[in-house]
Amino acid sequence: MTELPSIDNPLRIGTRASPLAMAQAQMTVAALIVTHGIAAEALEIVPMTATGDRIQDRALAEVGGKALWTRELDAALDAGVIDIAVHSLKDVETIRDARFALGAMLERADPRDRLVVREGIAAATIAELPHGARLGTSSPRRAAQIRRIRADLAPVLLRGNVATRLAKLAAGEADATLLAAAGLDRLGMHAVGIAQDSAVLLPPASQGAIGIECRADDGAALALLRAIDHEPTHRAVAAERSFLAALGGDCRSPVAAHAHWREDGMLQLDAEIFSDDGADHAAGHALVDHDDAAAALARRLLDDAPDSVRRLFAA
Repeated sequence: MTELPSIDNPLRIGTRASPLAMAQAQMTVAALIVTHGIAAEALEIVPMTATGDRIQDRALAEVGGKALWTRELDAALDAGVIDIAVHSLKDVETIRDARFALGAMLERADPRDRLVVREGIAAATIAELPHGARLGTSSPRRAAQIRRIRADLAPVLLRGNVATRLAKLAAGEADATLLAAAGLDRLGMHAVGIAQDSAVLLPPASQGAIGIECRADDGAALALLRAIDHEPTHRAVAAERSFLAALGGDCRSPVAAHAHWREDGMLQLDAEIFSDDGADHAAGHALVDHDDAAAALARRLLDDAPDSVRRLFAA
């Protein structure tokens, strides 16, 4: 039987220090308490500032990509400063260091994007935005998708946490932006923005999913995490991440992938890959009914894609 953390030997939970990341760490604490009956005092949240949080004026693809969100947590986990690390999985590299194990995913929240517009603009969808509107984003996926829907729209760089981006929007740095519904809900901002149809704006891999890692050789932590794992979410997100791995893309590659459970109990993976400007793309779906299904879909889309799309992926 795994020995539970105690006040004298607390479980140290590493997280980024942003309000959203702290909310996700608190969700992890709640899951551990409910599942294992651990005393709250035996769970210690250890916040830290990620390199990605410090850089606000450039797209992360230009300065190091997703590793800028995980570098500090990885170092702390490897050094034994923390016992587990809580991540927004969308921000975690597809290929992870073998020293770490993804022990659990919490149940996924709404994976869709929400459209948020500045005061004075009335629009519920991308199609309703004014001609030439500036849409703030740092995501190559969102930039390609909106330009595919509306070539007249102008993507402009908008970075920072949710509050920072909303403040920049209010200050007129952009006319609209897209934010993850899951993040807004976890911050209690249920009325902010309007959710977009996922058939129009297919979400990115892992959006809405919280992943919890530990050291691969830490059997006690793994046992604690496996008990709070939400298997349907884990299987769906694993398919999305397998698709990304097979593509060979990076954070500069415009790609959307979302796996969802159908009414017949089958897991379906929908995916799209784009050129930088969204003018060209390839899309498809597959049932994830065998281990190679997600990778096979990636190979099929690459085969179908024009050179303007295929050159953005290294597979």
